[in-house]
Amino acid sequence: MQIEPLDPHSPAAMSLLAQSDAYMAALYPSESNHLEDPQALAQPQVRFIGVWLAEWLAGCAAVKVVDDDADGPYGEIKRVFVQPHFRGRGISKVLMEELESHLRARGIGLARLETGVHQPEALKLYERLGYDRRAPFGDYTDDPLSVFMEKRLSA
Repeated sequence: MQIEPLDPHSPAAMSLLAQSDAYMAALYPSESNHLEDPQALAQPQVRFIGVWLAEWLAGCAAVKVVDDDADGPYGEIKRVFVQPHFRGRGISKVLMEELESHLRARGIGLARLETGVHQPEALKLYERLGYDRRAPFGDYTDDPLSVFMEKRLSA
């Protein structure tokens, strides 16, 4: 398993993002999907990473540094996705730990995310990693299909 920065415009990343988009579109209406496109993932305040198993891009995840809150800057976790045939191997956990480590290294002590109610595996993962439910943050509004979570990161 190799984790490395990922160019969101690369063919492998574009294919994985398209799979993620299709999966999310099957679960939620468009107004409840808050997906970052490749252009947004290429911005300097975003770290977009991938996990490779041999020559296969098995999964991806991103964190966007945001400074729109009275609590100071935080990292918003985005685009955590693992191809179905690679699930169950701990890849999502490795991706999340890498993003949290990146935030800590930048001195950012808070990670937030939005996920959906129809993703019980994701909710269980985030809860196991210490994320607690919270109210909407940033530009999000209440949505019965969304779950908002955050985690204080230790130094």
